[in-house]
Amino acid sequence: MCGITGIVNLERPEPIGEETLRGMLGMLRHRGPDEFGIYASPWAGLGSARLSILDLSGGQQPISNEDQSLWIVYNGEVFNYVELRPQVEALGHRLTTHTDTEIILHLYEEYGPACLNLLNGQFAIAIWDERERSLFLARDRMGIRPLFYAQKDGRFIFGSEVKAMLAYPGLKAEIDPAALAQAFTLWSVQPPASIFRGIHALPPAHSLLLKDGRAEVTPYWALDLSQEMDADQPVGPVLEEFKQLLIDSTLIRLRADVPVGAYLSGGLDSSLTTAVIRKYTQNHLETFSIAFSDPQFDESSFQRRMAETLGTNHHVVYATHEDIGRVFPEVIWHAETPVLRTAPAPMFLLSGLVREHNMKVVITGEGADELLGGYDIFKEMLVRRFWARNPDSELRPRLLTRLYPDIAGMSAPGRAYLKAFFKKDITRTDWPFYSHAIRWSNGQRLLRFLQPLPAASLEEQAAAVPLPAGFDRWSPLAKAQYLEMVTFLSPYLLSSQGDRMGMGHSVEGRFPFLDYRVVEFCNRLPAQWKMYGLTEKWLLRQFGRELLPEEIWRRVKRPYRAPIHRSFFNADAPGYIQRALSADALEESGLFNPLAVQQLARKAANGAALSEVDDMAVAGILSTQLVYDLFVRNFSTRLAGLGTAERVKVIHRSAEGSPS
Repeated sequence: MCGITGIVNLERPEPIGEETLRGMLGMLRHRGPDEFGIYASPWAGLGSARLSILDLSGGQQPISNEDQSLWIVYNGEVFNYVELRPQVEALGHRLTTHTDTEIILHLYEEYGPACLNLLNGQFAIAIWDERERSLFLARDRMGIRPLFYAQKDGRFIFGSEVKAMLAYPGLKAEIDPAALAQAFTLWSVQPPASIFRGIHALPPAHSLLLKDGRAEVTPYWALDLSQEMDADQPVGPVLEEFKQLLIDSTLIRLRADVPVGAYLSGGLDSSLTTAVIRKYTQNHLETFSIAFSDPQFDESSFQRRMAETLGTNHHVVYATHEDIGRVFPEVIWHAETPVLRTAPAPMFLLSGLVREHNMKVVITGEGADELLGGYDIFKEMLVRRFWARNPDSELRPRLLTRLYPDIAGMSAPGRAYLKAFFKKDITRTDWPFYSHAIRWSNGQRLLRFLQPLPAASLEEQAAAVPLPAGFDRWSPLAKAQYLEMVTFLSPYLLSSQGDRMGMGHSVEGRFPFLDYRVVEFCNRLPAQWKMYGLTEKWLLRQFGRELLPEEIWRRVKRPYRAPIHRSFFNADAPGYIQRALSADALEESGLFNPLAVQQLARKAANGAALSEVDDMAVAGILSTQLVYDLFVRNFSTRLAGLGTAERVKVIHRSAEGSPS
């Protein structure tokens, strides 16, 4: 795993300063503290901050092909590089390292952009072609690894993180109010936009070719849930195929020249992948989990049960309200975008625990819920669709108590309110975004805090979500899964809560459920093999019952969450919170209505009960103010404090392309 960055001249050759590239790499040292490398020619400069995991002594980047016409910097892992190596050697290439990086480069040399179809992994790739004077960028299918780009003063700038690009002189951060409204409504900014005006995110499963001053972005793969298997066929062979795919996707993610650990949440997904490692390898296994001081969020008893069952060497980080509030500014520094929840903060603490134990790589269970119908939003959609067939029914809405048992214990007015809440637009079942209408309507309620108040309706905000051809003919569950993967999985879960929180402590997460073979297989499953009635992840549970204790494989999905307002409004609250929410700070950023924000802050500080929407508002407003403070107002101070990369291997090329 690494951080990459670079600069390309769009119009004419001119020196690309080594100090500029060093400064950009300095902002990525958390992603790759082991080695730094620079390639510099009159047309392009590339930089790599390396976290050495494969070929520890021989894999320093940038890496070239035999005649040094192609140069690569690369962030990620291609797990099937072992199988691809003989293919590359059979094509006559002379390999000088034992890395996957060099395999990618030669496959690009042979097949061009089509090489991406051969890669099974998680990656952000940059390849400079000296002869063609072209830059090729690509991002993995599911968007696990980030990649951003922008243009400034006749130059194209890219980086794994925005902070590296902002180290380029003259490129300044400016929060885009339209993107902020989208983040509050949809819970994320949809690529190719980012929260910063003029800075673009390369979408998942896309490549970019920059040539002759023009950038062309092209998809090379797409989520397709249009074709379902025959639900009448015997489930046995399908389950067996699923098991073999998941076992293989887990085992190839153990390929490394350093130890690989595992996150163990106590839920079905991470418990199963960890159990696979224990059953099919002899690996000594270190596992890691989060325990909360707040019992409302704590799952440590299930984590201990699994660690004892599997015999792992288990480590726990304990997250208190105060811990979450304390690290939140660093969380936002790494996330680089507003968030509506504090869940990334314990993940940041967890990766710190991994690093304390001198480990760089962990297996995690993300992706299973999106692929196999694990979230409440899918159940909620099915209940509402069933209710919509008879909107006046008094019995059908009672199914909501199966999802949210607390509803049954509410007062009559409370139950009536929630019934009205879930009934909103209930008969609008032909709307493509029906499954997410409740969530996004909640997000729209946050917009009252923004200044000026956005004029965009929910329909206009939803239009930013790309829908594939034939989407209207997909099953209701397929539509909901697609929306969850596009709007939530990649831009939030795998980014703000995944890549960024792991790499904040130089830890790489690996995701067996997001192997594209597993994704494509699950996308073809009949809906009832994902959700059997309101039982989520049915097929996965059938595998789980072979390897896990009954109390684990039968567990109802419990969403991973963390406390919000109690983390910021308590006796030990850090001073940055009051400063960020002060009238002066709100006036300076110009993003929020100070009166509305301070009314919410007083409510939270006085210990009043906050609704889910108010809790999200607290996280969203505070994180946005931190984004403004860190990247707009005070970035130059942070840049000066971090300095430039040291001990950099620099490769200079002359105008004719020869080493100099």
